[in-house]
Amino acid sequence: MGVIIVALVGASFYFYNMTVARGKKSFIGAPKALTTDDPLYTQKHWYQTAKKYRWTETAADANFKLVANYIPATRATKKTVVLVHGFASSKEQMGGYAGMFHQLGYNVLVPDDRAQGASGGKAMSYGYFESRDYLKWINQVIARQGKQSQIVLFGVSMGGATTMIASGLKTPTQLKAYIEDCGYTTADDEIRYQARQMYNLPYWPLVPMTSAVTRLRAGFSFKDADAVSAVKKNHKPMLFIHGGADTFVPTKMVYQVYHADAGPKQLLVVPGAKHAAALSHNPQLYQATVKRFLTQYFH
Repeated sequence: MGVIIVALVGASFYFYNMTVARGKKSFIGAPKALTTDDPLYTQKHWYQTAKKYRWTETAADANFKLVANYIPATRATKKTVVLVHGFASSKEQMGGYAGMFHQLGYNVLVPDDRAQGASGGKAMSYGYFESRDYLKWINQVIARQGKQSQIVLFGVSMGGATTMIASGLKTPTQLKAYIEDCGYTTADDEIRYQARQMYNLPYWPLVPMTSAVTRLRAGFSFKDADAVSAVKKNHKPMLFIHGGADTFVPTKMVYQVYHADAGPKQLLVVPGAKHAAALSHNPQLYQATVKRFLTQYFH
């Protein structure tokens, strides 16, 4: 029995390092080199070559620095999108989304999440602490651009969950709407699903034990990162997007968060799109849906 306990504890620390601690993650894979046959080539190339301004912020719960790229719109505007990237990603992989919003006339702010990219921190929190970090970014936009700011928070994958979790917090009136793309219901649900999909492991005891290690080392548990509970408190407009062929964050999750949301809402499930690929799978449908949604709330 003692050997089994030691093995489980060791496995819990291993999975903590794989899923939470800062480090090179391999679940989603490295970004591919940009080629002209990419359906989002125009947007990504624009992002790579655009003049970027470096913004910094301090993490919501600790004294380490977060960094972001800011790119103003071609024509002066008070409309700004704050983009939230996903797990094992960075601001450099958000070019397709940044380019789309630039084409729609928005200023674009693209931070690196804590413990990812150029930002500081030793652990990611699946949206729990990140949602508070993004409130600080939003408040910085308002401080720089004034009380007439109109802001949309947009996130993909873990960024989608972060966006939803932020919707359950007290937010400034200048934050007008949310768009979440392929976010999960809770970190606990997603890690349970991935334990089975990737490692053929049952939920108990490894996931709860890893969550306990996470609470000790990073200050949150997997159940704390709860998008379902958050959207029940939301009363601002939210657009939910998901790929119809998503097997990384299963498509069924979007229906759970959509039905739980208490505010004005819209749902787009893109047929045939895999995880975090709805925009590249059908750029015209995606951009047209985003544009129509935001036109209702931004002037």
